[in-house]
Amino acid sequence: MNPNLWLLALCQGLFLTNNICFIAINGLVGLSMAPRGWMATLPIMGYVVGGALTTGLVTRTQRRFGRRVSFQTGLAVALGSALLCALAVSLHSFWLLCTATVVAGYYNANAQLYRFAAAEVVAPQWREKAVSLVMAGGLIGAVVGPNLAKYTRDALPVPFTGVYLALAVVALAAMVLMQRVVFPAAPARQAVQPPARALAVIARQPAFITATLACALGYGVMNLLMAATPLAMQVCGLPFESAALVIQWHVVGMFAPGFFTGHLIRRFGTLAVMGAGLLLNLACIVVALSGVQLYHFTLALFLLGVGWNFLFTSGTTLALTTFTSAEKDRAQGVLNFWVFAVQALSSFFSGALVTTQGWRLLNFGSLIPVGLTALALLWLAVTRQAPRTR
Repeated sequence: MNPNLWLLALCQGLFLTNNICFIAINGLVGLSMAPRGWMATLPIMGYVVGGALTTGLVTRTQRRFGRRVSFQTGLAVALGSALLCALAVSLHSFWLLCTATVVAGYYNANAQLYRFAAAEVVAPQWREKAVSLVMAGGLIGAVVGPNLAKYTRDALPVPFTGVYLALAVVALAAMVLMQRVVFPAAPARQAVQPPARALAVIARQPAFITATLACALGYGVMNLLMAATPLAMQVCGLPFESAALVIQWHVVGMFAPGFFTGHLIRRFGTLAVMGAGLLLNLACIVVALSGVQLYHFTLALFLLGVGWNFLFTSGTTLALTTFTSAEKDRAQGVLNFWVFAVQALSSFFSGALVTTQGWRLLNFGSLIPVGLTALALLWLAVTRQAPRTR
């Protein structure tokens, strides 16, 4: 651990505070203002759609101005979009809220690169642990996010306005921390260096494809179930405080393993840890289908969080082996684009399915991306084994 890694971990925690508050309240706020019930999760979908649409812009900003300028720009957008969300709720404007969350997606696209930046501030042999430990900073969001939503929900006359104003303060705090991070200078150009490969060549690598699927579909399953949970719990008669508790334990599951996931990857390899993540996703679905009491939701979402951590951390680590320093901006941009695209689809179908078909069918539908990820892992394992056999 070094100061830069600590600061990035804190920024990751504040980023997740923003995300968790959005997840905990945007569906409920959307349900109270949406013209149709199935549109309730559009404000959640807008956040990830905005991330997908701005991935290319973030990539160009990172390449031209560097990590700090790009990250600070994202935090400035987080501040402005939080204030715009507060205005939308005050005016009871559903479409302004959706617009504000799309704008906030720029912050989402920026902050998704914190984990890659972590690998650059440590020696190469510690990349797995650096990625894992920075993601563990999300535990701050697990503690702060649900409590911030719970205690500021009714702080102002219009419900939930106080939450968005509190997120503006969170963005300001993150800007102060990010200014203190020292990022390594770009490597000097050598007289003779291998040219950067075409993006199509990078993207065709089996390891890159598998890493992208693990990150994107792992995020998709997590988002599909997590975004629907507050709505499903409300339908089941459970109070908002219970939903905040479930989301809190879910985020603990997402980021607490960050303290040891890097060790597991170094000990057993990326594919083994991905496989464990898939098994945990299956366990989550089994628990969710077994009942709708508070403990069912809590245990299912906790297992879902741990499974996501294993898939996302190992997928990120695997992706780092597929591109060079000269190729990183474009490769990371492609990977994050697919993460956001799958998140956007899962956010939409989450609200549409849970409000029209129910919680049970939503969980059965989650088996499809889990199965696709399992096939990708099997394919990569066979691809790697073939040269050894020959």
